[in-house]
Amino acid sequence: MEVAKKPGIRDPRAEKLLRELAHLGVAGVRSVVIRDVFHFAGDFDDRDLRLLGERLLVDPVIEELVAPRRFEAAVDVALLPGVTDTVAETVLEGARLLGVLGLVRAATGHLYAFEGAVDAAQLERIAAELLANPVIQRWSVVGSVSPSFDATPASGDACEIPLTGADDARLSELSRERRLSLDLAEMQAIRAHFAGLGREPTDLELEMLAQTWSEHCVHKTFRARITYTERRADGTVDEAASGVVDGLLNSYIRAATEALDRPWVRSAFVDNAGIVAFDERWDVAFKVETHNHPSALEPFGGANTGVGGVVRDVIGVSARPIAVTDVLCFGPLDTAPEALPAGALHPARIEAGVVHGIEDYGNKMGIPTVNGAIVYDPGYAANPLVYCGCVGVLPRDGHPTTPEPGDLVVVIGGKTGRDGLRGATFSSMEMDAATGVVSGGAVQIGHPVHEKQALEVVLAARDAGLYHAITDCGAGGLSSAVGEMAATLGADIELTRVPLKYTGLEPWEIWLSEAQERMVLAVGPAAWPQVQAIARLHAIPCDAVGTFRADGLLRITYEGRVVGELDAGFLHAGIPRRNMVAEWTQPGPEVIDLAPQDIAAELLRWLADPNVSSKEDVVRRYDHEVQGGTVVKPFVGVAADGPGDAAVLVPQEAADGGVGVALGVGVDPRLGRRDPYAMAWAVVDEAIRNVVAVGADPAQIAILDNFCWGNPSLPDRLGSLVRCCRGCYDAAVAYGTPFVSGKDSLNNEWRDACGVSHPIPPTLLISALGRVPDVTRTATSDAKAAGDALYLVGVTRSSLLPPSDAPALYVALHQAMRAGLVRACHDLSEGGLLVCAAEMAIGGRLGVTVDLAAVPAADGLTPGQVAFLERPGRLLVEVAPAGAAAFEAALAGHACAAVGAVTATAELVVSGAGAEVRVAVEALRAAFRGR
Repeated sequence: MEVAKKPGIRDPRAEKLLRELAHLGVAGVRSVVIRDVFHFAGDFDDRDLRLLGERLLVDPVIEELVAPRRFEAAVDVALLPGVTDTVAETVLEGARLLGVLGLVRAATGHLYAFEGAVDAAQLERIAAELLANPVIQRWSVVGSVSPSFDATPASGDACEIPLTGADDARLSELSRERRLSLDLAEMQAIRAHFAGLGREPTDLELEMLAQTWSEHCVHKTFRARITYTERRADGTVDEAASGVVDGLLNSYIRAATEALDRPWVRSAFVDNAGIVAFDERWDVAFKVETHNHPSALEPFGGANTGVGGVVRDVIGVSARPIAVTDVLCFGPLDTAPEALPAGALHPARIEAGVVHGIEDYGNKMGIPTVNGAIVYDPGYAANPLVYCGCVGVLPRDGHPTTPEPGDLVVVIGGKTGRDGLRGATFSSMEMDAATGVVSGGAVQIGHPVHEKQALEVVLAARDAGLYHAITDCGAGGLSSAVGEMAATLGADIELTRVPLKYTGLEPWEIWLSEAQERMVLAVGPAAWPQVQAIARLHAIPCDAVGTFRADGLLRITYEGRVVGELDAGFLHAGIPRRNMVAEWTQPGPEVIDLAPQDIAAELLRWLADPNVSSKEDVVRRYDHEVQGGTVVKPFVGVAADGPGDAAVLVPQEAADGGVGVALGVGVDPRLGRRDPYAMAWAVVDEAIRNVVAVGADPAQIAILDNFCWGNPSLPDRLGSLVRCCRGCYDAAVAYGTPFVSGKDSLNNEWRDACGVSHPIPPTLLISALGRVPDVTRTATSDAKAAGDALYLVGVTRSSLLPPSDAPALYVALHQAMRAGLVRACHDLSEGGLLVCAAEMAIGGRLGVTVDLAAVPAADGLTPGQVAFLERPGRLLVEVAPAGAAAFEAALAGHACAAVGAVTATAELVVSGAGAEVRVAVEALRAAFRGR
């Protein structure tokens, strides 16, 4: 059945495609017709089809059913076999509700018909570059694409993998063939283990070990023993800085949290998300994940399931999601196509798909997307970074974590398919031109409505006390979720009880599938009927697939036959610890740029820079108001187009308390290239500074670390990572901000056709979660009133590190905010002081004066140099005249100077560095907005 727009009705999809064709250089197409195609299989008649068409498939106001026909120039696009078809799943559910019970299979696609001068070669190019992604879709320009309803039957058997007689070369070859991402020592350990058992591993066992031991899941680089050598710029070894690192996680990240020992940290590094106290009744959970490799191959699906996955992490600590964050790193959107390596998607296509994926998941689940950043850098051209975060609220002591022997292993949520196989090991690999062909099955497609249904079941079961433990099915699927929950007890699992999307899956595929929207619960037998009833109420699959044991043995069966049997001790502790080598050479002294010749032109250039300019076209696609708790939004000011520093939310559960949570981020890959230690300090400071700027209490800020790096087996890459982790420890301890969660995504490199590997810039994202004690005292960045004074707090130095008094400075500033002395506050980041002042003027549509000669500066910096210098530890604060003396007293002992004022002239006026410069606020806004 085919559905098209009625005659005379605009089709925005077709209009957009025409614009994209013109951009692609295809000039002969005059018009495009797009039809939605539906394929059905089962026992039904014409009456059933009419009912489906009239009641389910067609919007009768703008659409109609049309007879299938052949067009002279057309492209037919459909999903590859095994890829999740969310529309088809919804059609099947709708058919059931309409009483069409004989419909058993459905598939969807699109038909694009072109009118004009276009040949077959052009159609192939249009399909490949605009209409489809070969990672998840197939197409035809000569006829229709038939749906793949017929599935091959599964054997139901486990295949033995011979290791006993395999030499080292064969072990390494086997790891590559099966994309296990295991090194030789790990393969040798597996061989020795099964030799001791007197048998060979099954395919399920080997795949499970590869998943559990993957870099993605076990973080073996961060647990490795590292011999680190640091050299000075002249090549001599710095003995004091060199030495052996006994695990990056324990030596630096976790060590900082343990050294601080904050009583309000409820859970750190032991669960799906970090948990901190909010008030006497409620806690807050926060997690940030990455979905980089999948987003490089299939941007929509990668970002979509990135959001879905991190939301499940928060659900997995029994929390209700209240906010989503996203930080995105792309190559420049104007990158020449010929400059990209073979097999890489263009950055513009990646960005469009990623943004759509984020929008699709958060909006449909009813979770506001409130904070983030977008970074453009050539180093991300073939390897984008997609950071997805989620915040949730849970009752104090409301997250049970201990399964009991005899508990049922219950799977709630979406059905299991072949999508996402080997996603954990795929995320642990470098990429090249063949990655999409070899690892395309590792990309999943999400179904946010199913996750919303699963969320409602979990919250109801939580409040009724019906489960003893919970986790989500993420990387590794049931293998990871059940394997982790059963790490002490063990479990018996029967795979035929797992609900499937279609037949034909082998046992190891069921076990390792990363099909989305699934949660695993440990449910006592007495509570099982109640959990089933709740799941039926919310129309979501809920199945008991096994039971927890008490002896640490994990046994997986298919139709009663054992297809996998592993000791939990070996599964989780049998991996050999790596010994690695790292090197780092200190950079030479930095040269500070001279003062610009034309301050006005330089300011407009900065405001138009993609890394500074407004991201409103992207952010407005996200719903940041849903749930009604967003106090400080992504855009602020009289026209809601000034950039906010951080978001502030009040959870529904605590709406009567006047307390909120602030969310902010820090990221600066440019510093990562120069000195990762300085980058760590700078982005920790930026994240903290952002949340302090909106009212967060510096005494109760938790931070999360997300490292995206190149191949850690190369000493220079690993050396920069060691250097960054040291900076994380030093900065976290100095600011008193414990790490509560984190994630590393390594091997972010693209190997070109010549075999040369290109790493991304070393990138550390720090996310800050701060408690706002009084949401009526929050501040925003937009200028508020003419006549107010502007104070620059924090000294401007040549050093890349924040001033040593920055932590105390932020405490003093917060106390001034609590006293009601701050009218507006904005942190200095990209573009420095004048960009900061311009953004305040844009938000308030007011004039601003800045005297560069009044800036507190050190190290001989001239007034002209401080205009755009980017250094941490500084904020621009607006204070009413009546509060100026009290504000100065509150900041006594810290660098704090009146450097300007807010005016009614609608101009930015710069003095103190030569001739006075005047730029109209409207010109600033136009440069910032891009129109």
